[in-house]
Amino acid sequence: MLKVRNQDTGEKTEMAKRTGHKIMRMKACKGHAGIRILDSQSGIALVLVLIISVIALAIMSALVFMIISGTQISGMQKRYRTAQEAGLGGADITYLMIASRGAPNITGLTVDLPATSVGVGAVNCLTDKLTKKTADWDPVCSHTISIDPDDSTTYDMIAEIGIGQTYTVRSKIVDTVEGNSGGDEGLVKGGVVASSGEVNVVSVPYLYTLEVDTEKTTNRAERSKYSILYQY
Repeated sequence: MLKVRNQDTGEKTEMAKRTGHKIMRMKACKGHAGIRILDSQSGIALVLVLIISVIALAIMSALVFMIISGTQISGMQKRYRTAQEAGLGGADITYLMIASRGAPNITGLTVDLPATSVGVGAVNCLTDKLTKKTADWDPVCSHTISIDPDDSTTYDMIAEIGIGQTYTVRSKIVDTVEGNSGGDEGLVKGGVVASSGEVNVVSVPYLYTLEVDTEKTTNRAERSKYSILYQY
């Protein structure tokens, strides 16, 4: 009986060993299959393509944005330069208005001078500004640097310049330093040699602080402004 038991035990042990060996082989096979799945690189190419596509899209978007921005800035600068040149033309008209003491005679150009009739009693502010120092101006005369296109009392002169695309020029005198200069009257004496008894008066020019505001007639966004110190 003992021998049989030993044989039975041996057979059982052998079967257990065989069975365990099979289980171990199955576990090893399963583990090996898992390792193969983790080591697979079949999806990496798709991820790399997506990343490269995103980078390329970002670069292209940046280039398009820079091109559009550059075009817009160039257009803005062109419009401003045009308004700036119109402003210089408006400043020249203002100089003629000062030199003619408020009566510019410019062929083909209409100049309106609203400051010649301002406030109660039709105070001639332009005359005050041209001939008197700022402290002696009538109180109704504007001396602020701001110009309101919709308020004619805030500027002294208005004119339209240009052909095709016209610009509206508004200007005003905001400060006057009184002097003794004036327009050239030519030679007032017959001789050219001064006698020893004459005293020559030292010429002291008027100093005018001007504001010149220019805008396109059909688009107020195209606008330029000058602050000028003019000696006359």
